[in-house]
Amino acid sequence: MPSTPPLRLHPARLLPAEPGLRDIARELYGAVRELPILSPHGHVPATLLLEDEPFGDPASLFVTPDHYVTRLLHADGVPLAELGVGRTAEQGPPSETESRSIWRLLCERWAIFRGTPVRYWLDAELVEIFQITERPSAKTADALYDHIQERLGRPEFRPRALFDRFGIEFLATTDDPADDLSAHASLAADPTWSAQVAPTFRPDRYLEPGRPDWRAAVDHLGVVAGVEVGDYAGYIAALEARRRYFIEHGAVSADHGHTDAVATPLEPTEAARIYASARTGEATEAEVVAFRHHMLVEMARMSCDDGLVMTLHPGSCRNHHAASHRAYGADIGADIPQRTEYTRALRPLLERYGTHPNLHLVLFTLDESVWSRELAPLAGFYPSVFVGAPWWFLDAPDAISRFRDAVTETAGFSRTSGFIDDTRAFCSIPARHDMARRLDASYLARLVGEHRLDMDEALETAVALVDEQPRRVFKL
Repeated sequence: MPSTPPLRLHPARLLPAEPGLRDIARELYGAVRELPILSPHGHVPATLLLEDEPFGDPASLFVTPDHYVTRLLHADGVPLAELGVGRTAEQGPPSETESRSIWRLLCERWAIFRGTPVRYWLDAELVEIFQITERPSAKTADALYDHIQERLGRPEFRPRALFDRFGIEFLATTDDPADDLSAHASLAADPTWSAQVAPTFRPDRYLEPGRPDWRAAVDHLGVVAGVEVGDYAGYIAALEARRRYFIEHGAVSADHGHTDAVATPLEPTEAARIYASARTGEATEAEVVAFRHHMLVEMARMSCDDGLVMTLHPGSCRNHHAASHRAYGADIGADIPQRTEYTRALRPLLERYGTHPNLHLVLFTLDESVWSRELAPLAGFYPSVFVGAPWWFLDAPDAISRFRDAVTETAGFSRTSGFIDDTRAFCSIPARHDMARRLDASYLARLVGEHRLDMDEALETAVALVDEQPRRVFKL
């Protein structure tokens, strides 16, 4: 490769600059560095591990599927089509020429990622997984492409081998309730496979009658569940049946990502009336919203009954640019955070189920102003509530540090979820978890340095955040 500035990882990255605290943080980080990865909320498909096919090329691995990467390139003036976004099955995979072009766009614009967590993750992936030693740039793009492509052809770089190398013990996927989960079943039955890859029940599209595809989706759900969904009782029975099916296939959680966190129950007769109206297309906008709010309470009831952990991550204005959504579909980086209220919104749900021994409700947010004002106090009172780790726009090092400052003084460490990576970018999983471990070691080192914790307590807490806490919260 041509001579350019080196790409390297400092061994003390993200640890405190002050030497004494850095030494403490190093010891804390050393205690958790090699612990297995528990990933209870992610988007890597189970088929990737079942089929174990080699990754196609550097662009399809690092760029096209990762909306963290494509959104900033798009903001810098690169059309999404030039990044391979929205490519259909009929179009087939990109040619080598197209893939090289996509990769060059990333390398040429490497500077736009400075200071972002994306740059941190990419640096770690390139150095630690692919042994890249030179910084991406227009000058090095083709040589780096060839370097990565050669390695992708080796057996040790196939998905299963990397999964083992990453030290992943538990990986949750995100799945439609109508999915047959055949990939999960095949993995579970494979005698050569020992890790747990669990489905996650994601019912949003079935709970929102305002969506244009809602009735067709519900009808299909009924067929899959073997339940007639012509009335509200059948609809509820179908959802309950599919939750049981997911649990039989290893699911531990149900995930909900609506616009807001409002959970207000309706009387059963009113819910049935709105459901009937929605099926004929006659429900008003206010009614379909009320039905969605009601169904969030129903999801909590079902979690109390069947034990699925309930995760809630509201607050995204989805598909902010309508033209891009029409052209390229969802999950292209055009979802934008908005202000979200939890205290009043969730009170009806928590009045009913907040002290139920079978409910674990993990509250995530895109609005960090609520960490200390709402989420930590809720988790500091209700035994069912846990504060979800920073994610999606808030998974930067400084935001994670602010999270610990904001939440710990009210809720401690035991009322938080443990880290979640929430990613489709498979190779970024170890980099994301390593970042969280370093930052928590730094936070704990400060408490030790200020004589607020003894070292033995800090060591116990560091391990708990990586291992015990996610196992407890997600019932692993």
